[in-house]
Amino acid sequence: MSTTSSFGPELRRLRVESGLTLTEFSVALNYDKGHLSKVERGERSASPELARRCDAFLGADGELHRLVTRPEADSDSGTAGPSRLLVGRRAVLSAGTGALIDLGLTLSGQTVSSTDAPLLPSFRMQFDQLRKLGQSTAPRVLLPLLETQTRMITGLAADAQPVSRTPALLLASRFAEFTGWMAQEAGDSDAALGWTGEAAELARAGGDPHLGSYALVRRALITMYGGDGAGTVALARRAQGSELPPRIRGLAAQREAQGHALIGNEVDCLRSLDKARELLGSDDTRSGAEPVIGTSHVSDPAAMSTGWCLHDLGRPKAAAEVLDREYRRLPPHALRTLVRYGFRRSLAHAASGEVEHACAIAGDLLGVMPAVPSATVNSDVRRLARELSRFRSSRAVRDLQPALARVLAPAHD
Repeated sequence: MSTTSSFGPELRRLRVESGLTLTEFSVALNYDKGHLSKVERGERSASPELARRCDAFLGADGELHRLVTRPEADSDSGTAGPSRLLVGRRAVLSAGTGALIDLGLTLSGQTVSSTDAPLLPSFRMQFDQLRKLGQSTAPRVLLPLLETQTRMITGLAADAQPVSRTPALLLASRFAEFTGWMAQEAGDSDAALGWTGEAAELARAGGDPHLGSYALVRRALITMYGGDGAGTVALARRAQGSELPPRIRGLAAQREAQGHALIGNEVDCLRSLDKARELLGSDDTRSGAEPVIGTSHVSDPAAMSTGWCLHDLGRPKAAAEVLDREYRRLPPHALRTLVRYGFRRSLAHAASGEVEHACAIAGDLLGVMPAVPSATVNSDVRRLARELSRFRSSRAVRDLQPALARVLAPAHD
């Protein structure tokens, strides 16, 4: 018997052992009784979301979820899936400064020279401004500017005096890393990985050997959005060496927790979240002078990720409580971040059966989406659409459907 066909009988066995009637079970999960009956009889397939919710309610420790997903081959090697998305159209910079000089970079016919070193503080201010602008602008609008700025600072570093070369390379690496994030938001995973790899090379040339490990965290994010929990865990664990800065280890532990949540492993998920909370809350991560790696608008990333993980673990009510609390702490200007976690809130409330509230949250966010289109957020919008499709009789759901369809139209970005 295949794992998929054995899901129904195993679900029924666990439900009966728990002393629940099908009616009681359907009420507890906010799922239609007839649908659950067909799932138990093998007439309907179970979605990963339903499997996670059944796991959590019945205390199955991820066993039901494993029955509806295929294990990823070679997930521990870190070479499957997104790791093959290395960019070939853009040469990654050499770690040596001599190779940087050999690039002979020019902009508008002018070579950047060492006399431009005083411009570095100005570029640093521009980075902060562009990062803020990224919260309210379509990523494809920003990408050409970010690429130009990254090349300009790299050229500045190539011709700078040694005292200015190192900070220029490090700043260029942060520009490249942010360019990678915008590429991912635009839906170009290949370019995202390529820019992140280039950021690691620039950082290494500037004397920071650690940003390469953050590239693993970025790869793990793409793997996570692909639904590969085991691959996400494997990649995130490789970025948690004791020699790495607490910020990178904390972000990696947070990503590992999200991978465990996808698998349905609650114990390891919560353990990783505790580790992330400790590392990201340390004095070392708050005292760095360089531009922060990762999110700069979420005051407590581990707490926000806890809400994210609780939903994926099949505990939507607990997830909604955490996400509601953390959402109120987000800055009002951070539209992209507000949209990202706002749809997670809506998804959690919908899964909890609070359909009208979920639709009200989503309705406000859908009006903002055209200003900050996001390929990663769209994956959550699709999940929300599937969740709400179970409540077609709700007027709130029917009213929301046209706006959902417009956002998910292929040509919207």
